[in-house]
Amino acid sequence: MTRPVDEPDAPSTGKPEKSGEPEETGKSEKTGKTGKKGSKSAASRGPGRRPGPTETREKILAEARDLFAEKGYDGTSLRAIARAAGVDPALVHHFFGTKEGVFIEAMRFPVDPATVLPRVLSFPRDRFGELMVRTFLDVWGDDERRAPVLAMLRSAMTNERAASLLREFVTTVLFGRAAKATDVPKLQIQAAAGQMIGLMILRYVVRVEPLASATDDELIELVAPTIQRYFVS
Repeated sequence: MTRPVDEPDAPSTGKPEKSGEPEETGKSEKTGKTGKKGSKSAASRGPGRRPGPTETREKILAEARDLFAEKGYDGTSLRAIARAAGVDPALVHHFFGTKEGVFIEAMRFPVDPATVLPRVLSFPRDRFGELMVRTFLDVWGDDERRAPVLAMLRSAMTNERAASLLREFVTTVLFGRAAKATDVPKLQIQAAAGQMIGLMILRYVVRVEPLASATDDELIELVAPTIQRYFVS
């Protein structure tokens, strides 16, 4: 009785058999690109991803707001802001330059003294009143720039910490520098600013007529000579 002949094994192709699972069509993680449609590489979604510049910047501003609210303007330093945000002080300096720059960004302060004061000094002294009125009208006439000013004033009226923060900033950075740069007594600069703030509230907040509908040129002609008198030492 003859024995059945064993069939020869199929020749090996050197390739693994398919498992029945779909193959990945994406590129390797090394490329950093997405794989199949609708998925992302682990490199772009995994935990521990380093924050980008925008996230870091916002983190610094958030910590700065907290510190300014807690310690005031004078009691807050760039190093303290950097420490709270978990970054190097050089990075804070890179993004904002100075503590003043951080405050302006964090609190959305509408006037940058570093920009305004050189403009003031480029004007003839006998036109300081006109420049001040124009500057207030430019800031308060812009909805986006007026909103943070009103928010700060409202907070200062009801919260002593907010009042202290605003007082320290405007006294040190605005009035102090303006007095030194123009050689005008600080009291006179503050009186001029106080008169302008009252005028702006009547025009843009209370909207008293005909003040509210007067043109900028009409107000400049009317008010600038009065404000100018504050700048005569």
